[in-house]
Amino acid sequence: MQRIKRRKYFLAAARAVTIRTRGVVMQARKRDDDGPARAGFTVTKKLGNAVYRNRCRRRLKEAVRLALPQKVRNGCDYVFIGRAMTKDRSFKELQSDVIFAVEKFHNQINNNSKLQTN
Repeated sequence: MQRIKRRKYFLAAARAVTIRTRGVVMQARKRDDDGPARAGFTVTKKLGNAVYRNRCRRRLKEAVRLALPQKVRNGCDYVFIGRAMTKDRSFKELQSDVIFAVEKFHNQINNNSKLQTN
């Protein structure tokens, strides 16, 4: 999975679907191409100092790396936003939050495409 690093792609994902879980907020969008899936990670300054934010971001990156290789789809952008619970949540629960958010997004895409074809 590739990384999202440019601001315009983060903003594009912010205008699309947002899914909230206890440990993470995920913003995702389906792109117009079939390129590889991309993931971006961010943690707001409201949550604490740089050490706290970096720890949250590292935990998110690892949870996504371990949990999502088979779940993501080509042509989609996923942005994971750390929450206050991200650092303190058990790693297994954080992984399940990430998986739940991605699966919910894919279900919404499938439902919307079925509605548009009918």
